[in-house]
Amino acid sequence: MPTIRDLVSALRRREGVDAAIVLGRDGLLIDGNSAAPLDPEGLAAFVPPMALAAVEMGLASQRGDFGLMVLEYAAGNVVVTVLSADVYLLVLLQPTANLAALLYELRRHRAQIAALV
Repeated sequence: MPTIRDLVSALRRREGVDAAIVLGRDGLLIDGNSAAPLDPEGLAAFVPPMALAAVEMGLASQRGDFGLMVLEYAAGNVVVTVLSADVYLLVLLQPTANLAALLYELRRHRAQIAALV
């Protein structure tokens, strides 16, 4: 059976992925791999407040539970998805990365990925 480290490794090997980070709801790094000079622990710390805002938006807009967010920046995209009640996945993508394919695979394999945590 694959492990969290296998998941991080597979995501990181995708073309255009600069970082793949699994973190706890508290922002502490569980596992991660990133291109230098990115700091996985520092990046992980930013996720919980963003996820909390997304949860609150879901409640206020009556859209249900938070599942995934995509942030677009000049130098690429950031994807944050819920793996379980206590675990998030953060993926940093270059502008040339195939965002649609990544989102499709994350949604399609959500249950299998969640089983790893």
